[in-house]
Amino acid sequence: MKNRAQKIRLGIFIATGAAIIIFLMVFFTARQLLERKDTYFISFQDISVSGMEVGSPVRYLGIRVGSISDIQINPVDITSIIVELSLKPGTPVKEDSKADIVTMGITGLKSIEIRGGTNESAFLKPGGFIEPGTSLADEITGKAEVIAEKAEQVLNNLLRLTSQQNIDKITGMVDDYTRLANNTDRTILSLDTIIRENRANIRSTVDAANQVTENLIASTNLIQKTVEQINTYATGDSISEIIGNLREITHAINESNIKQLIEDLAILAQHTQQLLIKVDDDINKGSQYLVESQSLLKSTLRNLDEASRKINRDPSLLIRGSRTKDSPDDLLRD
Repeated sequence: MKNRAQKIRLGIFIATGAAIIIFLMVFFTARQLLERKDTYFISFQDISVSGMEVGSPVRYLGIRVGSISDIQINPVDITSIIVELSLKPGTPVKEDSKADIVTMGITGLKSIEIRGGTNESAFLKPGGFIEPGTSLADEITGKAEVIAEKAEQVLNNLLRLTSQQNIDKITGMVDDYTRLANNTDRTILSLDTIIRENRANIRSTVDAANQVTENLIASTNLIQKTVEQINTYATGDSISEIIGNLREITHAINESNIKQLIEDLAILAQHTQQLLIKVDDDINKGSQYLVESQSLLKSTLRNLDEASRKINRDPSLLIRGSRTKDSPDDLLRD
């Protein structure tokens, strides 16, 4: 009796557990079956999808929007792999969006990353194909190709650089630079010697240049002051007064009788010419009288000289008197 009750309880427990398990299986399966998804497809041409599994996440710019629901080979084109995506309803997928294969961490598992797309582009309808983007392998391959090309260029440049001709050129350039450095050292030493020997002359030249500069500054200041004075005169009332006087003189000349003035000046010039002629005649006549007077004066001076000598020799002549030949009085009477 006791064994039978235990068996009944065990059967009830097993039945209840099985019912719960079946219910949970049905619940989650039905939930997945009844849950609405937007399905999209991606066709990868000659691209390995190793590491991508059903259930791998699908992200849109880093946000999880769904998962991979199926991966299969295209039966029409065996070089392409078709990946089916199940996305949340209303996920905005544009026609110009790209689907890239990305690696998740260091595990080697791969997922799909949807990126790109513009606001102007139309939305891709569910069931459409998303354009495949670049994969990690493509990026690595592209970078490897670029690196290989650059490495090849570097090697070619190294080969050309290390050729015998270039080595000879480099050696020649090094020798030229060595000679240039030696010449530069000698030139610097020579300049240093010249500077030491002519330090006094250089200093005097600098002092003279400073003096010239000071003189130029003083001259500049003087010129500036002169210009300021000229500007003062030019902007003052003196220039305006002079211009006004010139204007009045010009106006007076314009209003005067120019013709009569010219005639009067001609008459004055004629009278002046006649007066000069008369004065010239008087000067000629006076010069004749002057010559005669000069001759008489010379004769008188000779007689006075002779008389003074005689008186010196014989003072008694003052008492007795003496008759002198050709006395000035006789000449005057003649």
